[in-house]
Amino acid sequence: MKSLFESETHQDILNRIEKLNESSSPNWGKMNVGQMLKHCQQPMEIALGKREMKGKAVFFTKIIFKLFKPMMYNDRPWKRNIGTAKEFVITGPQDFETEKNNIVKLINEFASKKNNTNWPKHPIFGVFTTEQRGQMQYKHLDHHLTQFGV
Repeated sequence: MKSLFESETHQDILNRIEKLNESSSPNWGKMNVGQMLKHCQQPMEIALGKREMKGKAVFFTKIIFKLFKPMMYNDRPWKRNIGTAKEFVITGPQDFETEKNNIVKLINEFASKKNNTNWPKHPIFGVFTTEQRGQMQYKHLDHHLTQFGV
């Protein structure tokens, strides 16, 4: 699985983002391009310790999610229209250029932490290794950039 911590993969993601424009439209889903860029920032902010999820998963939910944890970073692509946490759903208007600049900054900040060994615990899935975090962030970005045809 590719990782956002690999220089070539990091640059590929940035190149794909550069191909987006305000009129880029999705091949599936409800978000427009600005909303998608805003959406992609949120899991990265959680990984960087800049955002906390509202509420806490109950014990039973955590057990269920741990069964699905490997799907976050394995080689199998996510299905189209896969569900998302309610707080990650973006419905309001977003400024494309602002959100594009914000996601690029976050990607660069995240990629610079490839030697980090002290990550915040994920509020639902628990502990991830650095390698798994790089793979997970790549997989999420790849899913949404594929959604928009880049």
